[in-house]
Amino acid sequence: MTQNHLINRDIAIVAYGETPIERRSGKTTFEFAAAAMEQILSRTGLRPADIGGFATNIAHSESANQYATAYLCDSLGLTPRFMQVSDHGGGAALASVSRGAMALQAGLCDCVLVLGADAPTTQWHGKNLGFRPEFWDPTGIQGPPGAFGFLMHRYMHQYQLKFEALGKLAVTQRDGALANPNALPSLRKAITLDDYLNSRIVSSPLRLLDSVMFADGGAGVLMMRTERARALGLTRFVHPTAYAEITNFNGRATLPDITQTGFSVVGPEVLDKAGLKPAGVRMFHPYDDFLIAVMLQLEQSGFCKGGEGSDFLLATDISRTGALPINTGGGQISCGQIGLASGFTNLVEAVRQMFGEAEGRQVTDPRNAMVTGIGIIPYGGNWSVSAAMILEQG
Repeated sequence: MTQNHLINRDIAIVAYGETPIERRSGKTTFEFAAAAMEQILSRTGLRPADIGGFATNIAHSESANQYATAYLCDSLGLTPRFMQVSDHGGGAALASVSRGAMALQAGLCDCVLVLGADAPTTQWHGKNLGFRPEFWDPTGIQGPPGAFGFLMHRYMHQYQLKFEALGKLAVTQRDGALANPNALPSLRKAITLDDYLNSRIVSSPLRLLDSVMFADGGAGVLMMRTERARALGLTRFVHPTAYAEITNFNGRATLPDITQTGFSVVGPEVLDKAGLKPAGVRMFHPYDDFLIAVMLQLEQSGFCKGGEGSDFLLATDISRTGALPINTGGGQISCGQIGLASGFTNLVEAVRQMFGEAEGRQVTDPRNAMVTGIGIIPYGGNWSVSAAMILEQG
């Protein structure tokens, strides 16, 4: 094992919280954050006054509020000695956990509450600048679905893409959502491979069932030093043993290959830091805004070679009882994407599994998990942020 692997076991995730996912909830980001925090405090017996550090994401609903994080602390009754806000997009959950771990190791605080919440179907204040209004909007590209449609076309030019493989992934994740009471109610309905193959084309060749749905909600985890957790009588720990991120991968290239992502860097790196091979990963909880993104992460993290993602998915049991369970709670595609709550759905499901509390979908050997985050879709390039983390049971 590497030194990095051993050092990081002194930090533990000791609790999680997650609200039901809703659309047009009529609630605020602050309300969802409070509900998730209440669960965490209830699980640990702590009070708001006991929380020394706070990390969160930028939310669509509060992106026009330049003091959103401080106001959120006020709303939650927190007085942190360390505060962090992340605009890593879908990588913000993992980025926040990594910064929280560094704050704990540096002695800036003795515990860190990491929360993500958003309510974009109730209140939207997002405004993307840069290349988007200059190139996307005038040419009619319909946001990320249009970008991923282009990406899928490029992949199909290079390799063979078997839609049955993406359909298998869609069906398996939906099966997980059926056993997840927090999933968006409208998505808690079984689908078949034929349902996937016959679903409406959104941005050729990307289908409706390839795509994620915006929703409202909140989720989070509580972190502290392992020794302090034991002193408090807490007994279940999940250790973030390795982390890697990269932003603007290949961004200086004039014509980058949009199917090449930062996971070609951070995927192998985070496994090496944790002393793992892909075959040793017990669960994979990848950020899933679109199904093709999951396939690319599998390829570029080393689970299979480039262009072999379709065959890998078809040949591998990815259900909760299989060799590589993937997004056992349904992922974002079958639960709903909590706006810019930034990958917390995938992170919290991994922690829940490792606590042995994933009723109806529990993995038999959840000793470790690989969790990922994807953030920001630029024009003419691949996603901007790629982040990966290895979690291990205590």
